[in-house]
Amino acid sequence: MVKISKEAALQYHANGRPGKIEVKPTKPYRTQTDLSLAYSPGVAYPCLEIQQNNEDAYKYTDKGNLVAVISNGTAVLGLGDIGAISGKPVMEGKGLLFKIYGGIDVFDIEVAEKDPEKFCEAVERIAPTFGGINLEDIKAPECFYIEERLKKSLDIPVMHDDQHGTAIISAAGLRNALEVNGKDIKDVKIVVNGAGAAAISCTKLYMALGARRENIVMLDSKGVITSDRANLTEQKKMFATDRRDIHTLEEAIKGADVFVGLSKGNVLTQDMIRSMADQPIVFALANPVPEISYEEAMESRPDVLMATGRSDYPNQINNVIGFPYIFRGALDVHASAINEEMKMAAVNAIADLAKQPVPDVVNDVYHVNNLTFGPSYFIPKPVDPRLITEVSAAVAKAAMDSGVARTSITDWAAYKNQLREMLGQETKLTQKLYDTARNNPQRVVFAEGIHPTMLKAAVQAKAEGICQPIILGNDERIAKLAKELDLNLDGIEIVNLRHDNQAERRERYAMILAEKRQRQGYTIEEANDKMFERNYFGMMMVETGEADAFITGLYTKYSNTIKVAKEVIGIRKEYKHFGTMHILNSKKGTFYIADTLINRHPDKEVLVDIAKLSAMTVRFFNDTPVMAMLSYSNFGTDEAGSPLQVHQAVEELHRQCPDLAVDGEMQVNFALNKDLRDSKYPFSRLKGLDVNTLVFPNLSSANSAYKLLQTLDPDTEIIGPIQMGLNKPIHFTDFECSVRDIVNITAVAVIDAYVDKLKNKCCMD
Repeated sequence: MVKISKEAALQYHANGRPGKIEVKPTKPYRTQTDLSLAYSPGVAYPCLEIQQNNEDAYKYTDKGNLVAVISNGTAVLGLGDIGAISGKPVMEGKGLLFKIYGGIDVFDIEVAEKDPEKFCEAVERIAPTFGGINLEDIKAPECFYIEERLKKSLDIPVMHDDQHGTAIISAAGLRNALEVNGKDIKDVKIVVNGAGAAAISCTKLYMALGARRENIVMLDSKGVITSDRANLTEQKKMFATDRRDIHTLEEAIKGADVFVGLSKGNVLTQDMIRSMADQPIVFALANPVPEISYEEAMESRPDVLMATGRSDYPNQINNVIGFPYIFRGALDVHASAINEEMKMAAVNAIADLAKQPVPDVVNDVYHVNNLTFGPSYFIPKPVDPRLITEVSAAVAKAAMDSGVARTSITDWAAYKNQLREMLGQETKLTQKLYDTARNNPQRVVFAEGIHPTMLKAAVQAKAEGICQPIILGNDERIAKLAKELDLNLDGIEIVNLRHDNQAERRERYAMILAEKRQRQGYTIEEANDKMFERNYFGMMMVETGEADAFITGLYTKYSNTIKVAKEVIGIRKEYKHFGTMHILNSKKGTFYIADTLINRHPDKEVLVDIAKLSAMTVRFFNDTPVMAMLSYSNFGTDEAGSPLQVHQAVEELHRQCPDLAVDGEMQVNFALNKDLRDSKYPFSRLKGLDVNTLVFPNLSSANSAYKLLQTLDPDTEIIGPIQMGLNKPIHFTDFECSVRDIVNITAVAVIDAYVDKLKNKCCMD
């Protein structure tokens, strides 16, 4: 489990623009015409259309993608009744999850009202603004009344996620766990420890799946809920028992098939689990400390099927698996409610997804080669990219089938493609890179150890589990700098390449390099001199296998780094040139730009290599290259100079790579506007395709383009430069790179190194 300090949390929420979410315009607003359309007088027209037909609010406003996260702060996380405004960071956080997982806009609304009637009145009056209402952190039993009343009085989806989110995910997990151990839900005995909103909703949903009321025992803080106890709420009365003489958890759990904990940590013992039936199912869902730890539960008996609320153990019951996609599906058909049919559709979609072959990206994130349905995997992982398509589509279809949808989806394949495109947000790629790198951390050499940015990046990369850093530089100066920056160097290797204790290594590296380059005029004396330079020494570490990847560039000129890389590492035999790429994650999608660093004035031959390397690199990132070769002319309109080189390169690419989606030369506006391109140049090989890869005609244009976009739109995330075409993972940085930029490149270098190892292993096998 990741440990978070108070200082780090406060800094995260306060730094830059305070809070975690913001509102941004979605239409042009630069000109007077834009403003006249956005507001007066143009805005009157959609207002009048909506007056005639209220459903047109979904057409002309953000209502259909806008959810209110509403709370009165009476049951905030594990903090209790801390008040409406104190719970605002949680509501913003929920809004963040809605956005990054479901693409849903959120207004968080904190209502300073504990009276259920007045609270409902406030929500009812603002409801026309929204396409859905997510109730959050409202204490029981008031939350039950509030949700039921709002569901009846409003014509938009209303869901109290604290109840139904956990219920839906845990019900999917229970369905699958019972399938794993071969038991029938109609026959199993279930003990639910906890009687709050989540526990009540979970138990109701288990009954909807087929669990029998007489087989369920529920406990609250006072013990087993019995029918003779005074002052029971209506919800607790529903699950009170009077058929058995049991009062404690220890008594209730004997012979039980299922334990579901929605209570507090460390209340379930190993002896209690041992007293359960064969192949018991234990869902210890208290957070952050479960009712029993995963280790203790597994030690108690080998046949236990275990789930927790934590991400660091198998089978995590996490609400984020559900609520973004449930609301996504409901919003996309303009549903008037989230009903039981839609909840059950979500349960089944989540459960079924766990039985399908798992994408490599999920296996990579969780340090496994092949997750398969069984005891350690019966709930999909939160990072599974298929959740948005499978769950949202199932919920939307159930809304249509149950009659609460105002609009229909007819082309489900197109709908799912639309959802996949929406997930191309800037955080997705980097998160995948980091998670994949963590699974296979490699030894990465950081060349400029005395540069504060490089040193911080190396320390951060280690802290995030991405790599095992090796820092080059004067050890005393590095130690002093680390102290000044308050950096912990524990476990990080520091190599002073000029120190006497590295003499044998320098000589050995020099011999290897001199032998490798002897036909290019290298002498042993010259090679010895080179080993006192960090780029030569560090690259030789990678060349000899004493390190796996190398990061440099903050101090060194590119021209020098390029020269050293060619001499020490060399270019892959199938190419004559190498290059670099930057990845741009923008609101309009992910774009791959080349060559941004290496080749100043490429001719036809260089452009062909860069294009082929770019296609290979795009595939490396699990994307399909659709490539435009750029120029200031279109398809031969200028027959000299740079456009001619690009034109000839395209002809050669069409000959060498007939299956590659590449064309040009073309101007960038035609590349990125397929309607414009298709209407003007219908013969293009890219007809109907969205371009994601841009190969520029020279270094100046490529470098300027990505830096221009980076400057004009700070929200565009840029990863790179990413080296393409060298024999081993040698990656470069820009001198203005931030710590995060270098850590991003480090993650790429780690994956690059790991893939190289796999290829070499396959060749040896």
